[in-house]
Amino acid sequence: MKETMTRLAKAGYAVHGIDYEGHGKSSGLQAYIPSFDALIDDCLDHFTSICERVENKKKQRFLFGASMGGAVALLLHLKRPTFWNGAILVAPMCKIAEEIKPHPIVINILQMLCKIIPTWKIIPTKKDMVDIAIKMPEKRQEALANRYCYLGKLRLKTGNELLMVSLEVEKNLSKVSLPFLIIHGGDDMVINPSVSQSLYDSALSTDKTFKLYPGMWHALTFGESKENIDLVFSDIVSWLDNRATMIDSRSESEWKAKHDDDKFLLASSHD
Repeated sequence: MKETMTRLAKAGYAVHGIDYEGHGKSSGLQAYIPSFDALIDDCLDHFTSICERVENKKKQRFLFGASMGGAVALLLHLKRPTFWNGAILVAPMCKIAEEIKPHPIVINILQMLCKIIPTWKIIPTKKDMVDIAIKMPEKRQEALANRYCYLGKLRLKTGNELLMVSLEVEKNLSKVSLPFLIIHGGDDMVINPSVSQSLYDSALSTDKTFKLYPGMWHALTFGESKENIDLVFSDIVSWLDNRATMIDSRSESEWKAKHDDDKFLLASSHD
């Protein structure tokens, strides 16, 4: 996250992020999401308050979300469809691949258990998430050394919330109307690239771009070689610059063409 914010800030964008409840430096039981709706409301309140400051009111507003943060960005857009000027989605969690979608009976059992033992660390992740998300060994060590990086099994309620929100976002892909850029690693073992393809194919947006990077993994803004990361951010900044300087009337859902000089606001959410 730090590298993302630094690179975008150096490109001239004001970057604002948030640690979800139970994540990073925020309070709450670590890696516990009792309600994804509450998480979205927290993000919406936080980013809206920043956007509505006097110095920011004329600036364009772009969402940035990676993995689970991609689902957050999409839900923020769906909450206020005309408020955001665009979104950058990095391997977004926006659908469950058909081959791993649980049977409805399994979902019902999971929901019943959540009422009894919601915080239980029971749901196994696919191998070690760090090992399959981050390609470069030195980057893996950096992630493992981060005391804010949760490495345990998913808590029961957290897993259920992630499942439910993935299904909810999937049902609403056709309602996505803002300009967006999806970037996804071709060898992503955490979220299948077909998920991003589904978003691209289903979205109502007329200004939409999907970039697939062969050979890259899930954490393609952090866990790749410097050359690969430079390429990814070059594409991100180019996409932002092109849209941040638009002054014509071509738009998605009445997004503002006016902007304040060359400074723009970017709201960032990450998993």
